[in-house]
Amino acid sequence: MVSHAHWKLARDKKVAQGIADDAATEKLREEIALRFDLGQAVHDRRTACGLSQTELARRARMTQPQVSKMELGGTMPTMALLVRLAKAMDSSFRLEPDGDGVRVAFTARPASEERAAEPEKESGGTGVARAAHG
Repeated sequence: MVSHAHWKLARDKKVAQGIADDAATEKLREEIALRFDLGQAVHDRRTACGLSQTELARRARMTQPQVSKMELGGTMPTMALLVRLAKAMDSSFRLEPDGDGVRVAFTARPASEERAAEPEKESGGTGVARAAHG
């Protein structure tokens, strides 16, 4: 089995020689990078909140192994799951293009937003603004 370091050195050598990957391989690399970035963003916010994987899983209606796999970049979460995770961590979620990649962030919601969401929880409402589904 080839180690990660060996694989990376081999890839860097190919790039230095001007040998490019085909489009399908490059697209796969971009998806893998996004999965890792999403997982790292979840991990960073979860630990900043002082939550265990088990507690985050309970709040987001997941299992602990699913949280672990996602944090390690093993899965590509759906938008619905990202919304549940943001709510479970009292956070907002941003995904924005950044050059050739995508910037991912879960950030703490300001206290004013948290208070505004509380009446919604009590009444069972789901909010006014909705994304259009096409």
